[in-house]
Amino acid sequence: MGGAEEYFREMNPASEARPPPAGWQRALGLVGLVAHLVVGYLYLAAGLVVPVPWLVVFLIAWVALLVAAIYLLGRHPLWVLAVPVLALGILIGSVSLGGVLLGWSA
Repeated sequence: MGGAEEYFREMNPASEARPPPAGWQRALGLVGLVAHLVVGYLYLAAGLVVPVPWLVVFLIAWVALLVAAIYLLGRHPLWVLAVPVLALGILIGSVSLGGVLLGWSA
């Protein structure tokens, strides 16, 4: 009788075990995670330019990107390399825009 069981197994491909990422992919993911920590230092250094409420917003965004990087490390480790690039782009773009529109300066 296993008709229903076979049907649900076919409908849910996630139930099949996915092979773990290769070691070199995991290593590059860890390099991306370390790069994100370096960008975190730049986020803290942005406190010299931006007002404290905006710095808190930036740090919350950095932590959200850190959570995303940790999530990606287990599933798609190569995508972790894009997280620090995205974080740096957000920081530079936001501080530049804040300098033009809101008059932030050191």
